[in-house]
Amino acid sequence: MSRLYELTVKTITGQDWQLGALKGKVVLFVNVASKCGFAKQYHELENLYSKYKDQGFEVIGVPCNQFNNQEPGSGEEILKLVKEKYNVNFPLLEKQDVNGSNESPLYKFLKESKSGILGLHVVKWNFEKFLVDRSGHVVHRYSSMTDPHSIAPEIEKLL
Repeated sequence: MSRLYELTVKTITGQDWQLGALKGKVVLFVNVASKCGFAKQYHELENLYSKYKDQGFEVIGVPCNQFNNQEPGSGEEILKLVKEKYNVNFPLLEKQDVNGSNESPLYKFLKESKSGILGLHVVKWNFEKFLVDRSGHVVHRYSSMTDPHSIAPEIEKLL
């Protein structure tokens, strides 16, 4: 069993969520920031989610304020903004650190599972993406520059 499924996180509304609920699903984890230049990817992520959710696909947004303070709001403010501006319906977690001494256990797992450029275990910027298969294994890691629609063929293979 993947260690991913042993983790418990908090949703953006403060509820505990056992990631074991994701067993059997293909999941795309994305560290998001609503004031980032890449925030337009919210639309593309929502399109992927809408297209594949009935086939067992989830997008999980993880707000993070570590990069140039581009996610300064409270959970309530973030949720309101992304629903109104980007029509986001996929799950969002509470704001988390993705690097450093306070990094979340989720991001520790994701980064240890799939290192980034030059083998580094750091998230470089907002909207970095981790694609997880139905068994909870990280199979791909994508940079912020990667258009979410370009990931669709990989998602389809895993579904």
